[in-house]
Amino acid sequence: MADDAKALIELATRRFIGEVPALEPIKLVVGVELKGRGDVQHFRLEMPGLKVTKGPAADARVRVDMRREFFNVMAREAKVADWVEAFTYGQAKASGPEQFIRLIVNVVERQQERERTRKTHRPA
Repeated sequence: MADDAKALIELATRRFIGEVPALEPIKLVVGVELKGRGDVQHFRLEMPGLKVTKGPAADARVRVDMRREFFNVMAREAKVADWVEAFTYGQAKASGPEQFIRLIVNVVERQQERERTRKTHRPA
């Protein structure tokens, strides 16, 4: 089950970075906490290069917490807008230094704005 979670974390991160490529070069260690029925799994995600390992991330600058079953669906199907909604409405929570969180939010918002601009300028 942990190997499956590692693969899903990697998949979710690759999909997210695919939509927001400006995040790819950022050096960051993220602690991921997935809560299941009476169980909590901890993972360490290191970027760039996407190295995922099982266990607590003592050196993590940002921590992400969510329910395991919610994460399983999000990892396979979610787009950036879905992730934004999940964090906005509390299904997923991120914590860490304000400047890191703000940087990620700003990069994502700018990418979404670029996408909206491209869609409106496409010829019919």
